Amino acid sequence: MRRLFSRLPIKRNPNGLRQRLDEAEETIRAIRNGKVDAVVVAGRHGAQVFTLEGAGLAYRKLIESMNEGALTLATNGTILYANYCFARMVGCQLEKVVGSPFQRFLRVGDRVTLRSILKRAGTQGGKLQIVLKSHGHPPMPVQISVHALGEGDSGRATVSMVVTDVTEARRVEELLRALTHRLVRAQELERSRVALELHDNITQLLCAAVFCSQTLADRLQAGHGTLKGEALRLRDMLGEIADEIQRISHDLGPSVLNNLGLVAVLREKTAEFARRTGLKVMLAGVQPIARLPADIELALFRILQEALGNVEKHARAGRVSVFLRKDGNVVRLAIHDDGIGCGVGRQPGAGDGRGGLGLASMRERAGIVGGSFRMTSSRRSGTVVEVQVPAPETALAAG
Repeated sequence: MRRLFSRLPIKRNPNGLRQRLDEAEETIRAIRNGKVDAVVVAGRHGAQVFTLEGAGLAYRKLIESMNEGALTLATNGTILYANYCFARMVGCQLEKVVGSPFQRFLRVGDRVTLRSILKRAGTQGGKLQIVLKSHGHPPMPVQISVHALGEGDSGRATVSMVVTDVTEARRVEELLRALTHRLVRAQELERSRVALELHDNITQLLCAAVFCSQTLADRLQAGHGTLKGEALRLRDMLGEIADEIQRISHDLGPSVLNNLGLVAVLREKTAEFARRTGLKVMLAGVQPIARLPADIELALFRILQEALGNVEKHARAGRVSVFLRKDGNVVRLAIHDDGIGCGVGRQPGAGDGRGGLGLASMRERAGIVGGSFRMTSSRRSGTVVEVQVPAPETALAAG
């Protein structure tokens, strides 16, 4: 740390000249090493301060040329230094910024968060995103990085703060979110179209083929036992194909969800999953007294669908539990399997849908309806996928 070098008078003694020479050499070495910004010399008219030309000039130019706001604060929030960029951010003259409390530029809720960060700045610093109040300009979303500087010349602890305008980043984020919403809606429309095509065309053709194969088997005489058996096997195969297409059609566009609601489709989906995979599935739910908004029901169904698909493909589980409950104005859906865990011993997303696009899809669908998504996993306890979504108070009631 650069410091102020004090040059005090020396009492005359036999060795005074030598001592003064040693101190002069020490001063020169300190100046050459860049450790001194100014020298204080005591004389007849009191102490005089000689500031070294260019001391700290490069640093000041760097700070002033930054596109981010730069501040030095006391731990009580008083601004000890600010650059011109920060003054422009808050729409104030620089001389009115320095010496004022930083909290004056924050909303009430952000002030509490800032105080907690300033308290622990001496040990770990921190980052937060807040909104700056700006005189004559709209509020500005910013990210603040806080770091400890130690004690200043006054002996008080100080912290440095870099303030970055994230308005453009927020705008891009909102555009990406809007684009994602449009893609999800387009995907659902396309799924509904394909489901309708499968149900109205392919399934009907397969049912007709099943009927024809049965008719062919009935017309074959007893002497054509082998051919009759082949016709019956063809009938059974066509029936299985029709059932599978019917299942795919229901998954693409679950009509039960539109007609009966989320709880009914969860029961149907988990029962079908248990029959098809042989896994033990437990559904703990609540009965609806009013429907959830359609977008929330669809998002929760798709998340359940993706989670069960991952269990079937990757978990090596023996038991799955699906939990659905509404507490207050929050609906919580959790899927827990007792398998080997997600990505254990593998890089996330490396040949594992649970850590790749499937995980991103579930998180995005939760975000679209204003919810939160969390997944925890370990080799011993398996994987838990949990979603919490805000919903109207009247949507569900605990059973």
